[in-house]
Amino acid sequence: MQDTVTTSALLDPSHSSVSTQDKSSTGGHTSSTSPQLSKPSITPVPAKSRNPHPRANIRRMRRIIAEDPEWSLAIVPLLTELCIQHIIRNFQKNPILKQMLPEHQQKVLNHLSPDLPLAVTANLIDNENYWLRCCMHRWPVCHVAHHGGSWKRMFFERHLENLLKHFIPGTTDPAVILDLLPLCRNYVRRVHVDQFLPPVQLPAQLRPGDQSDSGSEGEMEEPTVDHYQLGDLVAGLSHLEELDLVYDVKDCGMNFEWNLFLFTYRDCLSLAAAIKACHTLKIFKLTRSKVDDDKARIIIRSLLHHPVLEELDLSQNLIGDRGARGAAKLLSHSRLRVLNLANNQVRAPGAQSLAHALAHNTNLISLNLRLNCIEDEGGQALAHALQTNKCLTTLHLGGNELSEPTATLLSQVLAINTTLTSINLSCNHIGLDGGKQLLEGMSDNKTLLEFDLRLSDVAQESEYLIGQALYANREAARQRALNPSHFMSTITANGPENSVG
Repeated sequence: MQDTVTTSALLDPSHSSVSTQDKSSTGGHTSSTSPQLSKPSITPVPAKSRNPHPRANIRRMRRIIAEDPEWSLAIVPLLTELCIQHIIRNFQKNPILKQMLPEHQQKVLNHLSPDLPLAVTANLIDNENYWLRCCMHRWPVCHVAHHGGSWKRMFFERHLENLLKHFIPGTTDPAVILDLLPLCRNYVRRVHVDQFLPPVQLPAQLRPGDQSDSGSEGEMEEPTVDHYQLGDLVAGLSHLEELDLVYDVKDCGMNFEWNLFLFTYRDCLSLAAAIKACHTLKIFKLTRSKVDDDKARIIIRSLLHHPVLEELDLSQNLIGDRGARGAAKLLSHSRLRVLNLANNQVRAPGAQSLAHALAHNTNLISLNLRLNCIEDEGGQALAHALQTNKCLTTLHLGGNELSEPTATLLSQVLAINTTLTSINLSCNHIGLDGGKQLLEGMSDNKTLLEFDLRLSDVAQESEYLIGQALYANREAARQRALNPSHFMSTITANGPENSVG
């Protein structure tokens, strides 16, 4: 007990004085008065007045130091945290990730800079959150759904696209793109480039000896306007599935010249060789590039017998009947499922070639000939083909100068065709009688879900009744989707094999 009191006194002298008073008051013969005895223990005396020496008042100092705004609880970090911080600081020189525990890997990835060189991170980091941060750091608007839902794939595809869009032949070092291929070849599946810059054009110079004695100008050297050749790039992307190209120049401003928008023969030949060698390509798009018949046939020839090509989009070009005949041949020598020749110069002969191929085709599901000029001669040929075709589901013939004869044949198609689900005849001259013919065909059709007749001179009543028939077809399709087993059982019950007798 004595040792306890002594220790308390060392820690707090005020405790010792109070105890002494209590001891004297209890040891005397006079009775103690409680108010007088309790005052020293209730009212504390300031530390400075009692004992100015700081070491003698350690306990009281510890009570008030916690409210000091400059005080902080300095705890030594764990060795694990120190190691993680060191790895993060030196990740570019010594990337360590796979050897760590999963929870430690996550801490490192959460704090790595998105500006690290791709040579360090490309084949080492697969964490989607890290690549999400990299994408958001570079681009304010990110649509990851356009890139298969993968942030890493999106980063490499958009990074490669930016390099291609700003590549200047003869000025930019090709190694800028070729050095990236080993890093991105496993992740890039889609390349979309909407701009190809031409070479920098220096002032034209006279050829030696071409200046005449009179001082008149001789022949000028024509500047080359060939763009970046995609052969090495496409060959290096082992998983490329979609190639979407536009040979155009954006934001040229006062530097506008027509030759900025040329798709040259060398470009065409190089591109044709590249896509022919790419056996993984499923979708090829070459739009708004002034592709004429000759260049279109070069491109199409390279796609004949392609093993996996499913979609070809050559819309908004200068393709005429010869190019359409090439596309018709492609339908017979490929597995093409989608063909888009919208906004070209295809006329009736080209449409007839496509119709001949369509009549015997078993793969194509979508044909778009919008904004051409096939007229009734071409429209009727396509309608005849649809009477035997059993695979096409979508047909777009808007803006093709079609009229009542085409509508009459299409009404017969609607009565017997069971595969078409969408037809577009907008911006034609179907007329009142043509609308009535189409309405008659719709009365026997149970599969068409969309029929666009806007701006086609069809009577409002006919258009309304056709809309009601489409609504009934859509409702029936919805019921089939909700109860497929019931639908199949109904077909089986009503089939000829189950008929009595």
